[in-house]
Amino acid sequence: MTTEPFWIESAAGRPYPALDRDLEVDVAVVGGGMAGLSTAWELVKEGLSVAVLEAGRIAAGVTGHTTAKLSAQHTMIYAKLAKSGGAETARLYATSQQEAVEHVAATAAELGVDCDLERVPSFTYVESAGAVEEVRAEVEAAAEAGLAASFTDSSPLPFPIAGAVRVEDQAQFHPRRYLLGLAEAMTARGARIFEGTRVVALDEGEPCTLRTEGGMTVTARDVVLATHYPVFDRGLLFARMKPERELVVAAVIPAGRDPRGAFITTEQNSRSVRTAPYGRGRRLLIVTGERFEPGAGGVEERFGRLAAWTAERFGADEVAYRWAAQDNHTTDGLPFIGPFHPGARHTYVATGFGGWGMSNGALSGLLLTDLIRGRQRSWTRLYDPRRLHPLREAGPALKMQAAVAAHFVGDRLGTAPAGALAELEPGRGAVLKVDGRRCAVYRDEEGCLHAVSAVCTHLGCVVGFNDAERTWECPCHGSRFGVDGSVLQGPATEPLDRVELAGNELGSEAGSGPGRRTAG
Repeated sequence: MTTEPFWIESAAGRPYPALDRDLEVDVAVVGGGMAGLSTAWELVKEGLSVAVLEAGRIAAGVTGHTTAKLSAQHTMIYAKLAKSGGAETARLYATSQQEAVEHVAATAAELGVDCDLERVPSFTYVESAGAVEEVRAEVEAAAEAGLAASFTDSSPLPFPIAGAVRVEDQAQFHPRRYLLGLAEAMTARGARIFEGTRVVALDEGEPCTLRTEGGMTVTARDVVLATHYPVFDRGLLFARMKPERELVVAAVIPAGRDPRGAFITTEQNSRSVRTAPYGRGRRLLIVTGERFEPGAGGVEERFGRLAAWTAERFGADEVAYRWAAQDNHTTDGLPFIGPFHPGARHTYVATGFGGWGMSNGALSGLLLTDLIRGRQRSWTRLYDPRRLHPLREAGPALKMQAAVAAHFVGDRLGTAPAGALAELEPGRGAVLKVDGRRCAVYRDEEGCLHAVSAVCTHLGCVVGFNDAERTWECPCHGSRFGVDGSVLQGPATEPLDRVELAGNELGSEAGSGPGRRTAG
């Protein structure tokens, strides 16, 4: 079993250089995932000079950890949209999402990108008879919105269901191969891609200026922030989004046992199923589920539940791959794609995809390119980050902020004393209070301790330990850090300070380098 996502393991791609000199372009795109690269490609086609700035490797962050369903059917969203925003809102959502699906398929064909794109029906199913009426309502709303939706009480799954929404003409693909193809096409047309280039500052002047961690500056007329969670908070979008992680397990099955479709249910803490080509006569069964808040802990146990469900339902006993995905859910259930904040003139954002980053990423490229070029689509306003729906959003927003406040206060009160350090087993991490300071301490398999500040550098919440991925995670806004404090995922752009625990044996990384602090 490997913990590297199948998409990354099966498509290495070529490296791109880090930015090592100042640069001037028409548009700077921050983030090299589905949204960022899709936007960059559309802009390049318009004849603009474009630079993509990626902190890690392109198509290897959140996009590299996706399940890669390419669908306009997003569980039970259409009945909710019709109720909260009206039938026209649901219709515009369906139109834009299906357009994004078709656009990816057309782009892959146009460029000749071999990304295993397959047309499949999509199912949102329930096993509980009591949920069937909700399914029927969703079928009605999705059909009215314009999708090829129908009700069924059977499916290709190897277990019975009570009912499902079936939507035709959806797709699944290899996201990294697709995006690597886009990258090759756009660089051939003059675009610049920089990996290992973290952006840490933004000046929204005319022109805009970005500053990187390495001290380089990029000057651009327009800037697109496509970093999954915005690395700058000027739009105050953090108050309207909630991060959530999901786990993924994948097992090899004979091609004859492929259910030939994309499936999802919100029951049992979510279960999502699809397959991918895996050599002659075999398919890779990809199962996603076990949603949880970053930093919640117990991740190994959650992986165990997901693997057990996969074995029970599909007879797939041996997990070949496992990884985790993360996305942000907005207070009204719609992504934020458009001007960054009310005063923005040349800065744009794409975030809050709610677990459906493939269609929303492609949609972002179309929408943001239109805005930058002064055009509008019928559905542009639907995704505008500046929208406010007080009645619709008040309840979810208050709940989100109450949860953040609870973490900000409660996680500090729950910090363990320094004496608990002796009980920390190899491979485990804990937040301890040492000389009045909260420290995130990890003991590696050799018994050495690695200590960093437990306070997230984004907005100051206390991190929690992920025992499966061996990472520190912020429950408030989803920032993730390595055990050495390095930033793995934003919105944080600064690492956790390293801490030296006096009188304890430390790993070489834990007690050296910039940011070193002493506790004790």
